[in-house]
Amino acid sequence: MTPERVGNPLDDTTRTAVPPAGPPKEEKDQAYLIVLAGSAVGEMYKLEKDRTVMGRGEKVDVRLLDEGISREHAQILSEPEQMVLADMGSTNGTFCNGIRIDRHVLADGDKILLGSTTILKFTYHDKLDEMFQRQMSESALRDGLTKAFNKRYFSERLETEYTYSARHSTSLSLIFLDIDHFKKINDAHGHQGGDYVLTELASVVTGSLRPEDIFSRYGGEEFAIISRGTEINDAAVMAERLRGAVEGHDFVYEGKKIPVTVSVGVARVPDPSVTSPAELVAMADETMYKAKRAGRNQVCVRRP
Repeated sequence: MTPERVGNPLDDTTRTAVPPAGPPKEEKDQAYLIVLAGSAVGEMYKLEKDRTVMGRGEKVDVRLLDEGISREHAQILSEPEQMVLADMGSTNGTFCNGIRIDRHVLADGDKILLGSTTILKFTYHDKLDEMFQRQMSESALRDGLTKAFNKRYFSERLETEYTYSARHSTSLSLIFLDIDHFKKINDAHGHQGGDYVLTELASVVTGSLRPEDIFSRYGGEEFAIISRGTEINDAAVMAERLRGAVEGHDFVYEGKKIPVTVSVGVARVPDPSVTSPAELVAMADETMYKAKRAGRNQVCVRRP
């Protein structure tokens, strides 16, 4: 091709014309999985590895604890120019957009069904999309003040965990804790002081739990913790650790130290007297109030 002469016509230098640069192209090249339904609803997983395994086993990349999901159920493979969903010989199969698949090249927006209740959405996001999605998930699942899970999420997750525990004969512990004399804190320091105590307590408790424990604000100054696979003695030790952590923490609001303690109740299944998630909640709540009646700032344990 003959170079185009550009620039000053008196200049005898020959240069090749460079087309003007257009606006930068927005790229949505990061793949994600978003859980639309199931025990992990609202969770968002960035697919950064060449191979991402999904299932209910302890060593998978995306752990999903719903019924009907195999230990290593399916995988997503990062191949040149495409992402591929592949079943891993699961018992109940892997479905994409309602069709059972062995191997499927994923497109933005595909819906993946694993087990009986877990639905995931495959999508590509840029950083702003990711931030927005996480904010939406947080607002739907979290209490706005304390950032603990909200009561709705707690109820849905307890239903799933209780069903899993009953089917597989595994332990499931439920811990209820309530701030002692919270009305007096509000009266002495105002509602803003009370909100500070709630937020600070949530931070203290969260820092003392395992990643797999579900910490929720149940209502007012009452919180609940779902702890899968935890026997009653271990749950009692956990509850006492939480009680001590709260009592030993310095709650300081506007330069004034606020003494804060909690009363804690612990219940678990299997328990012959508990036949539903609602009964487990009632048992843990009743046990917590026994701790209050016994003098507060203590742990009371329901032993089957």
